[in-house]
Amino acid sequence: MNTTPYIVTEFKDHILSIRFNRLDRKNAINTDMYMALTDAFNEADTNKNIRAVFISGDENCFCAGNDLSDFAKGPRPKGVKPPGRQFLSSLRQCSKPIVAAVAGPAIGIGTTMLLHCDLIYSSSTTIFKMPFTQLGLCPEASSSYLLPALMGHQRASELLLLGKPLSPAEALEFGLINGIIEINLIETAYQTAVTLAQLPPSSIQLTKKLMKEPIIKAMDKADKNESIGFERQLGSEEAKEAMTAFFEKRPADFSRF
Repeated sequence: MNTTPYIVTEFKDHILSIRFNRLDRKNAINTDMYMALTDAFNEADTNKNIRAVFISGDENCFCAGNDLSDFAKGPRPKGVKPPGRQFLSSLRQCSKPIVAAVAGPAIGIGTTMLLHCDLIYSSSTTIFKMPFTQLGLCPEASSSYLLPALMGHQRASELLLLGKPLSPAEALEFGLINGIIEINLIETAYQTAVTLAQLPPSSIQLTKKLMKEPIIKAMDKADKNESIGFERQLGSEEAKEAMTAFFEKRPADFSRF
């Protein structure tokens, strides 16, 4: 079991709670956090005592995406599955229902991971944003398939091509989230996980499986293609310029490409 103080897990009420706890970096996910998340979701999938999963940050911050210090190192050696992709695989394959409570920044993978959760509740302060092209990268987590399927090609293009922020009201309208909770977001959303955990577990898991099964092949194909493109782009000069500009706190200049 991989452990890090930045991922806090707790088991009670037949629920595995997973909380981001790296607030000084707005819960940006590093390699150790990815491995801890992967272990947690694998445990949730195989442990019969776990009937639901609840994932959150705190009332002000969910997840600012991948730690760009890791991205700045460039592509990983061939044959090594990136930790982020390992996490997304464990999330996508988890047979238990997943409830998410989202507040503040939900950037990059902070948004795309939600596409694999079952019930999502947001505060009115949440900012959903997927700035992949601004970083010289491409979508991940099967989002290039799931977002157009969810909200249509044109709306998804605004989010994935332009990196346009999405407000909680728009996220609700487009079907990305289930509701906006103004007060006591985490406690209120957690009660949905409690409700799920009190229902017949085999019925809940079968129902989730039946809903997900028709799109598994399409998600897997999108994930494979995205991963190939992501690794290629990660080593590109465009991505290097984007990362350099980010750390130098200046606008990126892509005019020479």
